[in-house]
Amino acid sequence: MIDGLQACSAQAIGQLERQTHEVIERTIEKGREFAFTSADFERVRKLIYGRAGISLSPNKHEMVYSRLGRRLRTLGLSHFSDYLTLLEHGDAVEWEAFTNSLTTNLTAFFREEHHFPVLAELLQRNKGTGPISLWCSAASTGEEPYSMAMTAVEAFDTFKPPVKILATDIDTNVLMKARQGVYSIDRLEKVSQERKRRFFLRGKGASSGQVRVRDELRALIEYRPLNLLDASWSVRGPFHAIFCRNVMIYFDKPTQYDILRKFVPLLHPDGLLFAGHSESFHHAADLFRPCGKTVYQGVAARHTAGS
Repeated sequence: MIDGLQACSAQAIGQLERQTHEVIERTIEKGREFAFTSADFERVRKLIYGRAGISLSPNKHEMVYSRLGRRLRTLGLSHFSDYLTLLEHGDAVEWEAFTNSLTTNLTAFFREEHHFPVLAELLQRNKGTGPISLWCSAASTGEEPYSMAMTAVEAFDTFKPPVKILATDIDTNVLMKARQGVYSIDRLEKVSQERKRRFFLRGKGASSGQVRVRDELRALIEYRPLNLLDASWSVRGPFHAIFCRNVMIYFDKPTQYDILRKFVPLLHPDGLLFAGHSESFHHAADLFRPCGKTVYQGVAARHTAGS
């Protein structure tokens, strides 16, 4: 009998907790512009994972509301459930906007600068061997591929180095900005004065406070949209270097492994894979081995990079 009472008590407590949660949720929703429930949030998490492999943590509730709320406002919707139904019905234009809204595009010129001397050494080692191909697989607004291009110009001491850079990203909005190569001058805060003079043009008049990447640098880069989760990629190797930095952290381990597996045949035998500072690929030791600070080689590579 005591066991029965305990079971009933536990059931009652569970029901009370659920009811309390629902009351709190309704109270919060009353103060919002759009209705956004926990169930809606879980649908968002499922959709962005299926589309882009991004694992949204449970504490991203407010971020999702803020970013997608703009889309509801644009479309004249008042409930997230209606917006998510629109996506689930396959609206291609809105899928692109949804993905663009939830991808994170934190970047900077020469971010994680320890990678660029390694890249310069790699380029110089391959001098005279023919065209050198590099791939920036999460280009964002262009700071990373332009940093790669500056490194190539410096390594060969010419604005026409034998280097071509493919720069891809899932977010079409940031690719548009990257192609333009126009930035506010404060984005160059950590760029040396020498590089500012050599690689950027300062805006005047209405463009005061902005800079533009020199055309010779822009000519080294081809921008293309690409989803790393796609079953196949419209890219051709071999690449002497693949930059995939600070993007793997948004994927779970199986997704990371699948992407790394697809990198292997695209990487030159002596090529290098550059990762972000908080990323490690111990779970893919059969594919890549570390050869420097967040720098990797394929397991069959012949050379060992410097740290």
